[in-house]
Amino acid sequence: MWRSFSPKLGIDLGTTNVLVFIPGEGIVLNEPSVVAVSDDNQVLAVGSEAKLMIGRTPESIRAYRPMKDGVIADYRVTEAMLRYFFHKALGRFNIIRPEVMISVPAGVSSTEKRAVVEAAAKAGARNAYVVKEPILAAIGAGVPIYEPRGHMIVDIGGGTIDVAVISLGGIVAANSVKCAGNRIDDAIIDYIKKNRNLAIGEKTAEEIKIQIGSALPLEEELIMEIKGRDLLSGLPRTAELRTNEVVRAISRELREMVKAIKDVFQETPPELAADIIDHGIIMTGGTSQLRNFPELIRRRTNVKALVADQALFCVAKGTGVALEHLGTYKKSIITKR
Repeated sequence: MWRSFSPKLGIDLGTTNVLVFIPGEGIVLNEPSVVAVSDDNQVLAVGSEAKLMIGRTPESIRAYRPMKDGVIADYRVTEAMLRYFFHKALGRFNIIRPEVMISVPAGVSSTEKRAVVEAAAKAGARNAYVVKEPILAAIGAGVPIYEPRGHMIVDIGGGTIDVAVISLGGIVAANSVKCAGNRIDDAIIDYIKKNRNLAIGEKTAEEIKIQIGSALPLEEELIMEIKGRDLLSGLPRTAELRTNEVVRAISRELREMVKAIKDVFQETPPELAADIIDHGIIMTGGTSQLRNFPELIRRRTNVKALVADQALFCVAKGTGVALEHLGTYKKSIITKR
């Protein structure tokens, strides 16, 4: 009954996944941000159904991600994807246009922000608010952002790593680098190609990262059997991969992410830096769950790092909390339509 009066949707519009949060109900949707489009530009499938098609489509169909590095790369397809998620979350019978809050990376330009707002409006939103991911991640992780105290949030998704120091409800220093989960997957694909003469797909690379990946070498390595196409014979082949090989494969990407954190520390006022040393760095987003990642950050920055509870859902939960308390969070909200 509550829904029909004033439907509100919080959307974590990620490069890899889209999460939809309804205040009072929690996360109602968690689907890949993938769309399958035919030759004549018809949208054939969205979300989980479209992801199954990646790497498996005939020439007449393309399955791809319309979000690149956390921002809209394909405007029309993003709009179709948002419309699909609105319908699915609210039910086809909902005739009242929802109020929508959408997350964007910290480094997003005003043009990119406007593109998100317009895509949401065209997809059927009555009002669309756009908020920077680190603010939402902090709210979702339960950080009291309005205190006069420094908190460092590191949100690592598929497309970007967003690092921000937040105090008194605003961002004091921030950095957004287009190096995150997808770049790790690409590095794994490249490594296996060069060192094993084996071609693997995105899905396999992601499974390797989740099942045996680590940010630091392990004494007791995990082993995984991988299947792909032999680059010399052109035939299918199976090989074994160990954790420490994955560590070597992704070390450059991890260095880039750690550098993004160090760069923000260099811009942070001393008083806030002292607060962060006391309370640690809070990590959110799917890629923050890579084995030993907090320990790698601790070793490189001398500041303890902690992964937030339900790290993958922090941004989505933050949109829900901010929507429920719009008055309180108004000043942290940037763009509205």
